[in-house]
Amino acid sequence: MSNEPNRPLLDVRNLSVHFGATEVVSSLSFSLAAGEIMAVVGESGSGKTQTALAVLGLSPPSATVTGSIVFEGTRLPDHPAQRRALRGSRIALVPQDPMSSLNPYHMIGGQIAEVMTLHLGVQASTAKIRVLDLLDAVGISDPKRVARSYPHQLSGGMRQRALIAMALAGEPRLIIADEPTTALDSIVQARILDLLGDTVKRFGLSILLISHNLAVVSRIANRVAVFYAGNMVETAKATELFADPRHPYTKALIAAIPRLSEDGQLPHALPGSPPPGNAAGQPGCIFHQRCPVSIPQCRSVTPDWRHTNGRGVACHRVLEGEAYRAA
Repeated sequence: MSNEPNRPLLDVRNLSVHFGATEVVSSLSFSLAAGEIMAVVGESGSGKTQTALAVLGLSPPSATVTGSIVFEGTRLPDHPAQRRALRGSRIALVPQDPMSSLNPYHMIGGQIAEVMTLHLGVQASTAKIRVLDLLDAVGISDPKRVARSYPHQLSGGMRQRALIAMALAGEPRLIIADEPTTALDSIVQARILDLLGDTVKRFGLSILLISHNLAVVSRIANRVAVFYAGNMVETAKATELFADPRHPYTKALIAAIPRLSEDGQLPHALPGSPPPGNAAGQPGCIFHQRCPVSIPQCRSVTPDWRHTNGRGVACHRVLEGEAYRAA
């Protein structure tokens, strides 16, 4: 199903996730264009993974999910069995930990081939050949050996590449990558990120990248959405966001990125911690208790979401204009 002009591949509107009385995702709205890499960033507990699980239809049974999720112009069904048909085919997941995601009792090739037989109806003999092509496509130099290997026989980077090959096996339009480089060293991280970027160009798909690491995001993302305590506080093109962050929380995240500097200056850590989930629906700015530039209005009035020229931000201080943003 091809996308109509200007219609997003994924369109999420007023998405909320509750666990009992605790709100962990609060009325989120965002869209993802075809061929785009959009990164969702924020500290642990900001609602990133719960948002991804809601899109996939994998929220825990104890969660209550409300809102609208439209994919390829069609609202995704609420019924688990109907949503399951999309997973692995039109929407695929690259999870954080390959060792807990790959079956230790089956060889890599068989696990990738299973995706093709289940979702595409490909015969086993054909799937076996395609497995080698996919492993080659994700940069594995000896596809035959890796296809015959068990997960424990591969390095962390090789296992992550195998997971990406598995995600591609169902010919998806969207890949959700949840912290795909967290367990890897910096060199392997860079290679996996380059691979994800190349995958978008080669296979013509989109990626929703979940990460707490802005250094990772700056490498490949086209656009960034900043989450805090279940709320989206800023969104912009990646180049604009890193050059001119507008929300104080975004500024704090960027200031905390580790950098090599001649003066040996350490990153600036943001003091405090995010509020509990049940604070997400309360009036006032959700960030005001940790904000270094808050004003009395921030404590009692929820900031409006302002969206202009492709940028969005929810902050009372942004109204003060360029003087504040340059501070």
